[in-house]
Amino acid sequence: MSKFKINRFWSVVATILVIYGIVKWVIPAVSRNITSLPFPLTVPGTLVFIYMALTCVALFALVTFSDEFLEEFWAPIRKMLRGEYTKAFRLLVLVAVPAVIGWQVYDITVPKVQLPSSLRIQHPSSNFPKKFEDMKNPFNEPSKDRVTAFIEQVKEDEITFIPQVQKDIDAWKEEADPDHTLEFLPQEPVKKLLAELKAEKITEATAKEALHQIDLYEGRTLYAMNCRPCHGDSVAGDGPMADGFKLRPINFTDNGTIETIVEGYTFWRVMNGGPGLPTEATPWDSAMPEWKKNLTDEERWKIILAEYDLAEKTPRIPESE
Repeated sequence: MSKFKINRFWSVVATILVIYGIVKWVIPAVSRNITSLPFPLTVPGTLVFIYMALTCVALFALVTFSDEFLEEFWAPIRKMLRGEYTKAFRLLVLVAVPAVIGWQVYDITVPKVQLPSSLRIQHPSSNFPKKFEDMKNPFNEPSKDRVTAFIEQVKEDEITFIPQVQKDIDAWKEEADPDHTLEFLPQEPVKKLLAELKAEKITEATAKEALHQIDLYEGRTLYAMNCRPCHGDSVAGDGPMADGFKLRPINFTDNGTIETIVEGYTFWRVMNGGPGLPTEATPWDSAMPEWKKNLTDEERWKIILAEYDLAEKTPRIPESE
């Protein structure tokens, strides 16, 4: 029994149609099931073109791999041009193919009457809970009790850091054998605190400034681990992954971004990520994850503290003040 074999020409046509169908319709349908959104996440036209161009290049390489493959590919085309499939079919093909191509060119170039595209809202807030509006970053102004406890930790050299950095600090201590754990931080307030510790005259103001530097250090570390790939080292939206998104991550150093919103909104925005945005933002305008699933409230606040510091910005004062 002879094995069924599809002519190479028709296998090329079928491959192109299948891949186009997957990119154009299957991927959006699957994305709808994955995201549980009420609408599919369409594949951008440019990406469809890239996929199809790569498909055509791969098929071209396959067809021209040998003279045998190339001859098999051209055989049905030659038969059609010679009228071996009937002259009526040849006429139909010779009329239909230019007509379809011409229609596509016409459809792309002809001016269309349509509604204007909706503008992207930089900071959509239609579902921003009011309870967040007056929230303040607890690490921006350490409480008196926290400063007092920190002074005691400094005296005993029993300072604990977030788990993400504690292991590295412990390894550094074993290798460097410092007189005090805080020696790994080069900031001036920390050096001043260690000098006062040596003189046994620690002041609350110095301890408060040093504690703020530790919070910034932890915030910057968390930012580097979770946010830097998109937002970049300079928080300017120029991270190594920034070019991979439909819309680049927002530039925090711009005067029209985080400086125009209250800290509570920033916290809510980081907490909910792209999936938490209202409909006017459209979810694909933000690829930011829901950080509430991976980071604690304290970790998110420290990241926000670092973001404002790196951008050299201050948050907007709430209207209630």
